[in-house]
Formats: sequence, structure tokens, C-alpha cells
Amino acid sequence: MKQVVQNYKSGELAVLDVPVPGCKPGGVLVRSAYSLISTGTELMKVSEAGMSMLGKARSRPDQVAKVMQSVATNGVPATYRKVMGKLDSYTPLGYSLSGVVEQVGAGIDEVKVGDLVACAGNEHALHAELNWVPKNLFTPVPDGLAPRHAAFGTVGSIALQGVRQGEPQLGEVALVIGLGLIGQLVVQLLAASGVRVVGADPDPVRCELAARLGAAACGDPSSAAVETAVAELTGGHGVDQVYLAAGGGSNQPVELAARLCRDRGRVVDIGKCRLDLPWNAYYEKELDVRFSRSYGPGRYDPEYELEGRDYPIGYVRWTERRNLACFLDLLARGRVDVEPLVSHVADFDDAVETYRRLKGGELKAVAVLFRYPGQKAEAPAPVVEVPAVNVRRGPARAVTAPVRLAFVGAGNYATSMLLPPLAQRDGVELSTVVTTTALSGANAQKKFGFARATTDLDAVLGDKSIDAVFVVTRHSSHAELTRQALLAGKTVFVEKPLALSEDELAGVLAAVEESGNDRLQVGFNRRFAPLLTEAKQRFGTRSGPAHLRYLVNAGQLQHGSWYLRQGTEGTRFEGEGGHFVDTASWLLGADPVSVYAVASSGNEDLQIVLRYPDGSTATISYVTSGAPGFPKETLDLVADGKVLKLDDFVRASVYRRKRWVSSRLPKARDKGQNAELAAFIKAVRTGGPMPVPLESLVATTAATLAVRTALAGGAPVTLARP
Repeated sequence: MKQVVQNYKSGELAVLDVPVPGCKPGGVLVRSAYSLISTGTELMKVSEAGMSMLGKARSRPDQVAKVMQSVATNGVPATYRKVMGKLDSYTPLGYSLSGVVEQVGAGIDEVKVGDLVACAGNEHALHAELNWVPKNLFTPVPDGLAPRHAAFGTVGSIALQGVRQGEPQLGEVALVIGLGLIGQLVVQLLAASGVRVVGADPDPVRCELAARLGAAACGDPSSAAVETAVAELTGGHGVDQVYLAAGGGSNQPVELAARLCRDRGRVVDIGKCRLDLPWNAYYEKELDVRFSRSYGPGRYDPEYELEGRDYPIGYVRWTERRNLACFLDLLARGRVDVEPLVSHVADFDDAVETYRRLKGGELKAVAVLFRYPGQKAEAPAPVVEVPAVNVRRGPARAVTAPVRLAFVGAGNYATSMLLPPLAQRDGVELSTVVTTTALSGANAQKKFGFARATTDLDAVLGDKSIDAVFVVTRHSSHAELTRQALLAGKTVFVEKPLALSEDELAGVLAAVEESGNDRLQVGFNRRFAPLLTEAKQRFGTRSGPAHLRYLVNAGQLQHGSWYLRQGTEGTRFEGEGGHFVDTASWLLGADPVSVYAVASSGNEDLQIVLRYPDGSTATISYVTSGAPGFPKETLDLVADGKVLKLDDFVRASVYRRKRWVSSRLPKARDKGQNAELAAFIKAVRTGGPMPVPLESLVATTAATLAVRTALAGGAPVTLARP
């Protein structure tokens, strides 16, 4: 088999043919799929190997001290031979990988041949085609997690152990100094814990990446930006924790930590940086300095790592192996995203050239993966373009007479939820109803007082007296009818969905651009629900990332329902999922930047994870297999030490220092249709802005449609904007 090795004396790097390790009891033999280059630790080792003997001595004073002790004990000649023999030998590189179990040793029963596992250890998870890994240094990879992402398990455990040492609490503020691979993971783990994060790094690219992955603010540590952000987020008190994830010989990180940490705050050293603690600064604030030892409890204990003797969970909750499993679980559930950290994937045979490019600065990277023989080159993460809204908006005219409305379609939803309140609203005239059958139009005319009923759509679109058109037909016709109405110069209210495909959405936007008419509203009514609106107001603003959980107990449809005609009417989620995406985006105050989705057999039960620009996430569970008597929609929003809870639009609660519970229960479940209609009619009458910006309607529709792409590819889909 092949393995990457280095001669520490000469600095030579090579890919050698070496014997296959034996599969000993208490471990497994693993064929590597991907291994991760630690661009911090490994490159430091590679760089040191290229130094002169004096340079090596200066960079490792701890080893020099051992040499001097050996000289005193064994004499110069013996010590020289010992040191030179060790330096002039090949040593391995690597400590984080994923691979497939090829052989199982005696005493191992939790995995079998063919299972995908993540492995750790600088003696067992090497850059090699095959590795023997003892029991406590591997863990099974959760279903659905890509092998290339599972290869981050060890560095993720290092970051996770560092965060555990900081003991973060909901609502706290943390400073992460150094935004390399470990620092980027620490940022995400803190954000996932409800902590607001400020990042510090001289590299603006890394600062931008950390901000995209959840940091509230980032900047160069030598500038005023970091101190300003800390002052604003903490009210001048200073951060609760500082995580030193930087390397190098500068003492600036330690000094910055003392300056920006609050009284009795915590400083956690994860990286390998200079630690000359300024005594006065640390003494006056009584700062708690902590060290994070690699992957967690068990590290450097031969009985744990080599002999497989676990620590009782009642005494040691998070060991090396439990940290490894926990980090993989966070990856699998979308709480941490490592894909943006992957700068380069190299074939294993190109290992020497890859190290050369990294060392020389030709390849600038946060994380680099080796892909081993037999692994297909993974397709890049899928990207869905969110169409741009290009329109030269002209002034919208106000309506002086009653607002005249036309309805295209008069089915159950239109006649039960939209027409009753509109028929009773002052200043509204129901002008025309258009249906495909004469009788349904006549029924609607009689029941709601339309001036006329017709089957001729063109007559409505050509009628200049009609101010707005409601499109309330089956889903497959929404986009085309909306396009025609916009081109006719009408203000349009279209029930969800706006479109069932990217091409249909593009057609609607082409009509907007051609006509200059962007007067469009989609029936996303949840954001107008009075109870949810009040709850959002009482929840207040937030400064850190939020986490939203939305359970939609959709239930089973009756046999023969037209909703089941996926070939023409789209899937159920494509039909109504925009409701829930829009509600989440409205509560979080932004449009999503990525979508991940998994489904049960038959794609009936969906789990959808949306990520937002500030690191917030929304998980939508859209299920048809729940109990019929359980509420249809329940929602929880958590951020900044606060929780908003909605129970099916009949009760809401906000938990903070003083808990608020909806003081009055609505007489009936109100999902916001009346308020939405009022806002739409007001916009038509006054010529003012539409209730929801068109850009938001487009982003919600694109995210809803991207679920199909995410399901097909089994990977997160990036929502790219022009």
C-alpha cells in the first residue's frame, strides 16, 4: 500500500510503498476514502522539516531540553547517534480521515465489513491507503453524511473540545482569534450553541468566510473593528470567552484576549501560539485560562486509545470517541457545514505536489482533502440560481373609486377563505369571476355578488376598469395566468405556489421585466397572522443567530385528490411548502442561502434545513404520517436566550426574563388571510408598496423548488444570487 511520509532531517516528502498493517484484536482495518490535511498543524511540521538544524532547535525548545537531558545522562556521542537516527527516519503525516471497514479485529462488534467510519489519531488515521484503528479512535458515520465531510471528524472534535472547555451559555458573546480551519469550526459550533461570535484574523477572506458561517462580526485584530464589535455586542463589558485558535510566535492574541475579555471571563487555548501572559492584565480581571487537550478526555492515555478501555459516561461525559460521534451528528443534521471550508480536493497520488503548493503559498486553503483510489470524484455542491428581479418601476396609480377585483377560479379555497371577507369589505367591488365551467361561475356570482361571470379570460385582462386580478386556480396554471395578468398591467394576487419550476418562475420575471409591472403578491398569509405578528414583536430584535423548528403535520390526502397529481400539479411540498419557507424567512429577517433535504421512502415525509446569511437555521419537518388529532403547525424559535413558541395559531408564548403568554385566545384559528387581504387592498388603493417585496417572493419560491434538487443530489444546495 502507499503512505505519505516525511524525513524530518532533510525535509523530504514522499509517497512510499509500505506493508499493509495487520488487523489486531480491539480494532479495525480501514481503507481510506478521504483524509484531511490540517493546514495548521501539518504545514507547521512540514515547514520545520525544511529548516536548518539551528532553525529546528529554535522552533522546538522542548525537544532541545530533552536532548540536553540525554547528554547529561548518556553523553554526547550516544545522544548524537540517537537524535540523528530519529531525525533521519521517515515519519507519518495525517490524523483525520474517513474510510470503509475492510477487516474487523477480535472484540469489535459495533461495526462490520463495508461500514463507513471516521477515524482519529496521529498514529492511526494517517495519510495512507490502509490504517489499523483501535476501538476508541473510530466511530460509525451517520447515514447520509458524505465521506468527504466525515473526514473532518478529528479536527471537528478538537474544535468541539475547545468549545466545551469554554462552557458557553445561551446569549453569551465569544471572541475567536484565528480563523483557520479550527477557528472556522469553533465559530460554527458556538453559533449553533446560541452564542454570538466575533472573529479576529488578518486575512479578510477568512473573515468573510466566518461571517458567512455564523459570526456576528469579523475583522483584523490590529484594527479597531474587532474592539468596536465587542463593545457593541457586550455593552462595553467585554466578551465572556476568548478562544485562541491562532498559531505563530506573536503574543498579540494573548494580549488581545486580555483586553477584550470581561472581568472573570474565560480564555481557552486551542491552537499553538505564544503564551506570555501579561500578568497585570490577567490578574486584574482574574481571567480563567484553560487549555484544551486535543480531541478530549482519553487523548494521550494508552489504556484508552490503544487498549480500548472506555471511561464511564457517568464520570466522563465527553471522551475522544464521544466527541467524534457528536461532531459527525452535528454535520449530519446540518448544524455545522464543512463544505465551504474545502478549498481543494487532490488525488492521493498527488500528495507530494499538494504539500509543495501549500508550503510555497501557491495553494491558499483552509482545508484540503486527499481522495483515495476507488473514490469517484464527487460532483461539486449543487447550486440553484435565485433569479434577479430586473424592473424599471413606474409610479403605481392610486384608485379613487372602489377597488374592482376579478377572480380567476372559484374553487374551495377561494370561496371559503378569500371571497367571504372581500364581499363584506367596504371600498371593494367584485367585478368579474372567470371559471372554466359556466355553472361554477354562476354559483360564485350568486353567492358573493359578482357583477358578472364569464369563461373568457381575455375579456377580463382587456378590461381597463379592473384594478386587480386574483389567480386562484390549480397549481399548474398559476405561473402562466400570473404572467398574462402582469403583461396586461394588472395588480396580481396569486395563491401559492407562484411557480412549479425554475422555467415557470423565469417566465413570470420576464413578464415583470417586459411590462415594468411588479405589482405582485403571493398568498403567503402566515406572516400576517395576528397572533404570530404579536409574538414576533414581543420576541424583539436579536443580535445572534437563531434556530427555528417548524413541524407541519400535513396528514394524508383523500384518494383522488388533485393534489396527488404530481405529474401536472407538482409535489405536495412544492404546492404549499412556500408557506413555511416564507414564515421562517420572515421570522429570521432574511432569505435562505442554502437548502438541505432528506425524505422517507416515497418522499412523503420531508426534513428540510435552511441556512441563512447570519448562521441562523430553520428546520421544517413536513410529515404526512402523524396523528390526525395533533395540531397541524407548531413552531419554536430560539435566539439570544429567548424562545418563541406557536401552537397552531391558537396560542403563542415568548419566554425571556418575563414570560409572555398570549393574553387572549382567538375565537377561531387565524392564519392571517384577512390581514393579508387588507394589506393587499390597501396597496392597490393607495399605489403604495406591495405587502411583501418581490425579491422575497422569488427567493422563497426558489428555495421551495430547490428542495427537489437537494433530495435528488443528497447534498446541500447553495442558493446563489447574482
